[in-house]
Amino acid sequence: LQGEGPFTLFAPTDDAFAALPEGVLQSLLDDPQGALTDILLYHAVSGEAQSTDLSDGQKVVSVAGNQIRINIEDDKVFINDAEVIIANILTDNGVVHVIDAVLLPYPTNVVEVVVNSEVHTTLETAVIAAGLVETLQGEGPFTLFAPTDDAFAALPEGVLQSLLDDPQGALADALLYHAVAGTEALAESLEDRQKIASAAGNTIRVFLEDDKVFINDAEVIINDILTDNGVVHVIDAVILPYPATVVDVVVESEVHTTLESLVIAAGLAETLQGEGPFTLFAPTDEAFAKLDAALVTELTDAPDTKLQSVLLYHALSGTEVFAEDLFDGLTATTAFGQDVTITFEGGAAFINGAEIVTTDILTDNGIIHVITDVLLPSGVVSNKDVSFEQLSITPNPVTNFVQIKLGENIENNTKVEIYNALGQQLMTRELVNDFITIDMTDYQKGSYFIKVSNETKSTVSQITKM
Repeated sequence: LQGEGPFTLFAPTDDAFAALPEGVLQSLLDDPQGALTDILLYHAVSGEAQSTDLSDGQKVVSVAGNQIRINIEDDKVFINDAEVIIANILTDNGVVHVIDAVLLPYPTNVVEVVVNSEVHTTLETAVIAAGLVETLQGEGPFTLFAPTDDAFAALPEGVLQSLLDDPQGALADALLYHAVAGTEALAESLEDRQKIASAAGNTIRVFLEDDKVFINDAEVIINDILTDNGVVHVIDAVILPYPATVVDVVVESEVHTTLESLVIAAGLAETLQGEGPFTLFAPTDEAFAKLDAALVTELTDAPDTKLQSVLLYHALSGTEVFAEDLFDGLTATTAFGQDVTITFEGGAAFINGAEIVTTDILTDNGIIHVITDVLLPSGVVSNKDVSFEQLSITPNPVTNFVQIKLGENIENNTKVEIYNALGQQLMTRELVNDFITIDMTDYQKGSYFIKVSNETKSTVSQITKM
């Protein structure tokens, strides 16, 4: 250290050495050419770095060969966890910064953290069995979300053993899902709803709630264990990959067999397996069973037009709408191009009158909410070839009463029907005159369809209730 240099020396005070745990300093002095030399060289860096040369998040390599980290917070400079209390003492061969704690080297790599941990014996065994030790000892950087032994023990019976029985396959995939390659994601850099690509290739999600950090459904219980090749966050559960796409959820669901077959028939499977993100409101089999059989036939007879339109009316493209984002009166434009409206009643959420019964089923390319009814965009209800050309419906929008005039002599069996946006019939009435007044005072706000028809003519008009 009297050599030509230049050197940057981070110099702990006497108080800093005195603050070491009992016996540590003596053990270092007992090994002067080994441990003591290594620790002292860890406080020195080749090159002259004055305080103005230091930047937040900077990593520098010590003379000992391992990393020192610079953090700047509230105009204070920290070397690892030690604060610089006197800066820029210049000499002919370098600069000295006085620090208030002895620097201890970080572990060399994330594997070393796992091996030295008393609560990660299962993870250590699994990493060795999967042949991932060398990978995670590489240059990185890596972010490792490390489940504890208790986390592995909480897996359903037989799951861990089945993973261990396939070390190069399922086990390796599961472990790589807990790692992020090429980045060091410190806790302060994580954002709510952030998506991170795991080393396995699928998506990890970050959620922030009440000052807690969750990785998928696992809570981070210890964060920012730094190493030379990355960072380790300890989590309280083994995280499982989400389905790859919203289509995978539909295919794997026992209550969405009709939706699955219709998505395939409409040629939309590939679309909904795309990058997205998508928000899919997924009607159950029971929802489709409520539809009139003739309407279902009409849709399936035109898979590339009508059926496709109805299905796209259930999807939002380019956005993920979580349950907590929904509010009364929210409108959103669907992939079909028409809007849907969210309402709340009695603590339940509805989309165009269909109740949302299961929320926030996450996938790599979006999110699914399960609904109880099929949503029908305007224009889906059948029209015959001949319409009532002079028909008038006023006022539109309507607040209370709406008057329907045919403008021509009525024929036998002429009737008026009102459908909601789900295609559900709300009213039917036989006409005895060429006009009728209907009270819509008690109807909820939204879009409705008025169908006037007889044996030869049919007209469907959309009306808005304010």
